[in-house]
Amino acid sequence: MLGDREEDVFAKKTVEKRRLGEPTGAFKGASWGALLIGVSTYLIGLYNAGMELNEKGYYITVMILGLYSAVSLQKAVRDRDEGIRVTNLYYGISWFALISAIALMAIGLFNAGSITLSEKGFYGISFVLSLFAVVTVQKNVRDTEEANNMDES
Repeated sequence: MLGDREEDVFAKKTVEKRRLGEPTGAFKGASWGALLIGVSTYLIGLYNAGMELNEKGYYITVMILGLYSAVSLQKAVRDRDEGIRVTNLYYGISWFALISAIALMAIGLFNAGSITLSEKGFYGISFVLSLFAVVTVQKNVRDTEEANNMDES
């Protein structure tokens, strides 16, 4: 009959051993998944778009600038917070590059007459998701590295 067996139905799951400050595997996976989804949907949308090649190149370049500047700014902000020296010039350039990427995306989408409003929203959301995800991935990579270094000490 049901329930006559001696096996433990609610067996304890083995607990993942993490070092202090290291993000969970689920958070790392969610961050990488969001980045992959954001960038791939953006690129697939561009590939399937009916716009000219120079327009596609513009949007790819703006995405690359945005991803790089977001990672660079995240590193500069965190370095400053942790007392690592970051020059004001580099810090300012990082902010300028990120703001420029966001502005170029917004202006480009606003002035794009060849794409529909729903496509504009699609590119905008994919862009913002990718920027957020790349910052989170960078944070996870850095936190994991620091946890590994603390473990070795």
